[in-house]
Amino acid sequence: MPATRVVLAGSSGSIGRQTLDIVRARPERFEVVAVAVAASADVVIAQAREFRPELVAVADPGARRRVAEALRGSAIEVVDDVTVAIPGADVVVNAVVGFAGLPVTVATLRAGRRLGLANKESLIAAGPVVQPLRATPGAELVPVDSEHCALHQCLRSSGDAERELSRLVLTASGGPFRGRTAAELADVTVAQALAHPTWSMGPKITVDSSTLMNKGLEVIEAHELFGVDYDRIEVVVHPQSVVHSMVEFSDGSTIAQLSMPDMRLPIGYALDYPRRLDLAHGRIDWTEVARLDFAAPDRSTFRCLDLAYAAGREGGAAPAWLSAANEVAVQAFLDGRLTWPAIAEVNAAALDAFEPVTLSSVDDVVATDAAGRRVATSIIEQRTAA
Repeated sequence: MPATRVVLAGSSGSIGRQTLDIVRARPERFEVVAVAVAASADVVIAQAREFRPELVAVADPGARRRVAEALRGSAIEVVDDVTVAIPGADVVVNAVVGFAGLPVTVATLRAGRRLGLANKESLIAAGPVVQPLRATPGAELVPVDSEHCALHQCLRSSGDAERELSRLVLTASGGPFRGRTAAELADVTVAQALAHPTWSMGPKITVDSSTLMNKGLEVIEAHELFGVDYDRIEVVVHPQSVVHSMVEFSDGSTIAQLSMPDMRLPIGYALDYPRRLDLAHGRIDWTEVARLDFAAPDRSTFRCLDLAYAAGREGGAAPAWLSAANEVAVQAFLDGRLTWPAIAEVNAAALDAFEPVTLSSVDDVVATDAAGRRVATSIIEQRTAA
């Protein structure tokens, strides 16, 4: 069997590096034909020298020149846009952070390729545009998020999920601030917000986990991925992060996917789908699992969860607007310009300012994203000037 040809967008991040761990462990099964980064020249140079892809894409012009110089004399082509490599791939892993991942999602589905999606923002922001592309012959979307990968696996247990499904249950670790009151969170630091108890992720996603915005965006993503209405998508806090999500069926049965926290499991699932990879990441030692706890989320303290539900129920451009505003708010917090509680306050004010528009093209999504960012930026500037 020929090796699966892999395009990896966002190769310098956590998901990208772990994808390469799997390729490194099974070089006879997977061949990296392209990698892409925004500006991490040193990282991608080292990756290119190890994996010898046909193409390296670097968005930043200065970094791209450095990479081209370092790889001069090799057969590796250095370009600005990884989407040119997608038609020649078997699977594309989209590990780009934030809205910037949208072009990779669109290009992969349009080309009729399998998309391993770790970039939730592109589906959340552009659901009305992305959904029709999923009907492209050959196109398939396999989620890489641990929760959605879990749901994907659980739903495979049904012979008729559309008829038999009762509800989806997404689990949330609760992040580093689980159990704390609003008063206790008034002065938390960036370092505290980035100290996730169970997962090692990039700073933006980790902050989103601390506010539960990450879980709210995952609710929207679950709606888009599986076509389930919001009244049948629930969130429970599960601090051990062993149960990654559950599906309840019409007969009362609940099917859950369990494993120790290890993102290489959902990555490998997407790379080798519909087969299961013969690398056991996240295997559980049942003699070491003392308990599995579940609780309702504290929606009054972690307001971002319900803001995401509200944007999802509004539909249309509202998820794109909220996702954009949240990216701005989180970056302001990381830069020290905004307190942690103010992230939710900015998101709420931005959502209040949203006016419905129709999304019919990528340009519409880009325009909505830009507008949401402008509004959030203005709200933050007004707060800091006061």
